[in-house]
Amino acid sequence: MIRFIVSRAVQGIIVIFAVITITFTLSKMVPGGGVRNERFISKEAQKAQDEYYGRNKPWLVQLGLQFKHYATLNLPESEHYKGRGVDEIIASGFPVSATVGGAALLIALAMGVPLGAFAALRPNTLEDRSSTLAATLGICAPSMVLAPLIALLFGLKLRWFNASGWFDESDWVLPAMTLGIIYSAYIARLTRGSLRETLAQEFIRTARAKGASETSVVFLHAMKLASLPVLNYLGPAAAGMLTGSFIVETVFQLPGLGQFFIAAAINQDIPLTIALSTFYAALIVSFNLMVDILQAALNPRIRLQA
Repeated sequence: MIRFIVSRAVQGIIVIFAVITITFTLSKMVPGGGVRNERFISKEAQKAQDEYYGRNKPWLVQLGLQFKHYATLNLPESEHYKGRGVDEIIASGFPVSATVGGAALLIALAMGVPLGAFAALRPNTLEDRSSTLAATLGICAPSMVLAPLIALLFGLKLRWFNASGWFDESDWVLPAMTLGIIYSAYIARLTRGSLRETLAQEFIRTARAKGASETSVVFLHAMKLASLPVLNYLGPAAAGMLTGSFIVETVFQLPGLGQFFIAAAINQDIPLTIALSTFYAALIVSFNLMVDILQAALNPRIRLQA
């Protein structure tokens, strides 16, 4: 177990530094820059800014400085948000995104797993087709369409919640509902397919032949194995929900990480772009490691080997 965790941690570090390299390379390929895009800036001011942020140094030296920042956890300042470190910016936006994403994850599991299990236990029936249709509609509905509809219905028409902003304790409900509905559709499809496949296996027929009740067969035997594909999906999905959907946060005007990522892209803020990409990659690596450990706990045939 320890060898597996250490091996995955080393692989994760390699992935994170690869993300830094790719993000930095793509950012440098874009013409212009945070200071160059500003109007009425003198050449002296531009030169001073280039020296301050190290943009006048060779490409490999700049990349090495980025590696040094993250290896020593001494993160650089943002080029657009003057005087603010990228770690400070992430720390200010992540609680909002994590609140919405955590609630969305619970909503997605609470809706998707029962819906998929309900459809799998009644194959080729009206309930199965209705559940599959609902899941398909959830997958096909883009967040840029679903979010305004939910804001219009529950925010402007019914006035149950604020349609936008982050002012009241309940402002997480509508964006979390939007993300939860979208991800629950994927979870429902995965649960349905995996549970139907598991119920057709030999050990399920053996359990039924021994006189086990249908409840114990489904919940004690089948669901344990059928949940493995859902866990695989939840690794990157949880990271995506916790870092916030850029579109959903923009529609509901939330002060989460989404607004900073969009601002970093528009203003070509390379340090902030790299920091947000690296943070997202680190979350994916961490959640995937947690998923591997949970899979081994649920299925003894899975051995954690480096």
